[in-house]
Amino acid sequence: MNPIDASLNASRRPVLLITLGVALLAVLITLGVLYTTGLFTPAVPTRQAMVHTTGSQVMPFDLTKTTHIFDMTDTGGVQRVVVKNPTDADEIALVQQHLQHEAMQFRAGNFTDPASIHGVEMPGLRDLAAGAARVTVDYIALPNGAQITYTTQDAHLVTAIHQWFGAQLSDHGHDAMSQ
Repeated sequence: MNPIDASLNASRRPVLLITLGVALLAVLITLGVLYTTGLFTPAVPTRQAMVHTTGSQVMPFDLTKTTHIFDMTDTGGVQRVVVKNPTDADEIALVQQHLQHEAMQFRAGNFTDPASIHGVEMPGLRDLAAGAARVTVDYIALPNGAQITYTTQDAHLVTAIHQWFGAQLSDHGHDAMSQ
């Protein structure tokens, strides 16, 4: 490169940097204006999307292939997870394995898995963990999944179970239903 071309390129560099800086500033100002006027809002994941994501880290089965069913009773409640395709033996086995493990954990007052999915402040969890000795937790394998039945004579714990079920219904959204 000859000295004249090098001199011209060196003198254009500051102009180019200023132009790029002004363009970037214009983009940032535009985005700021759009954001403050409400015309541009970054996507915020819904609570149900977050639960779905964290749930897949705790539950070995596919949430899109299953339905959580919560039935509140006078003495507690019944929680079922059923596979949408009753011929999907692999998914059924995963549901049964997981719910059997969870029932064992819940009997011992260990609600770490639901807390890791729904948060430690999930309604009913603290009371259930503290009162686990007063709740009977029974696991049953079903042809299309599994269920856990929670039974207690303690009205406070019945309320805790109902609160816990209600929070799960809300958090799981279209992956859950009540009966």
